[in-house]
Amino acid sequence: MSARPLTSEDLAPVVSPPAEHPRIVPLVIISPVRDEAKYLRLTLDAIVAQTVRPVEWIVVDDGSRDETPGIVREYAARHPFIRLVPRGDRGFRKLGGGVIAAFDFGRENIVHTDWQWIAKLDGDMSCGPRYIERMLEKFEENPRLAAVSGKVYRSEGGRFVEEHTVREQVAGQFKRYRRAAFEDIGGFVQHLAWDGIDVHTAAMKGWQTLSFYDREAWLWHHRIMGSSDRSIYTGRLRWGRGNWYLGYHPLYAIAAGVRRMRERPYVIGGLLMIAGYFGAALRRLPRYDNPEFRRYLRGWQNRRLKDALLLRGERDAP
Repeated sequence: MSARPLTSEDLAPVVSPPAEHPRIVPLVIISPVRDEAKYLRLTLDAIVAQTVRPVEWIVVDDGSRDETPGIVREYAARHPFIRLVPRGDRGFRKLGGGVIAAFDFGRENIVHTDWQWIAKLDGDMSCGPRYIERMLEKFEENPRLAAVSGKVYRSEGGRFVEEHTVREQVAGQFKRYRRAAFEDIGGFVQHLAWDGIDVHTAAMKGWQTLSFYDREAWLWHHRIMGSSDRSIYTGRLRWGRGNWYLGYHPLYAIAAGVRRMRERPYVIGGLLMIAGYFGAALRRLPRYDNPEFRRYLRGWQNRRLKDALLLRGERDAP
């Protein structure tokens, strides 16, 4: 295993054939999808190629108007562990809460109810053939590990770019949970900030979460995070509003925006995140209604801000 950011040599894309004798484990994957025909085959091919396969993969079609349902049926005809579950069309793509509502609809349709792990997987991702195997190894190493993922990358201008997250932040694009932990946190919240609420709630309850570097356990994101609805600029504003709902400290919201200025869309993306946060504050939009959670989150963020200042001070010292 590597404990460092990966290089272009580590990340050279490989198209893997379907696994011939995969190990089947009590893992259920649920993929809420809507109009994902452009990338969905990449996701399907990646899971079909895994050395360790889920016992069940439910693809929830959340009102697609493109070829998404037909693509899923094509793969399900060849691979019985894949199952298409149609859901009514609300008429538009609803991120965050809508995605989790579709995920929960998939949970209601699970056939293998004795599952031990559950995962949410987006329809615009791919990974190497040992990805699920490496996640399982992490769970076996640590019985207090609630959720795990590899790091997320995308192609940008012919180079490989990491979608930076802290060590505890498990990638929402392919998030895998231990059943006991998932049930302990009450599942995912049907709101835009669901993939921050879950990891901090897990930590409050004594669980651990992890995203880690490994050349056989990285995720490939086929479009820029937050760009699936209208534009990346709308996505960055929405991200800032999500940080407000989550309960971010104002200084941490600014720091998060400044950090994202180094990613596309450069500078403006981070500014829009900050604007989204303070715009929500000025409008007094609702926040996650759990005071204990918000206190915990503020404490965690204050510690990270303090550590960052101390580290900068050490670097600047003569």
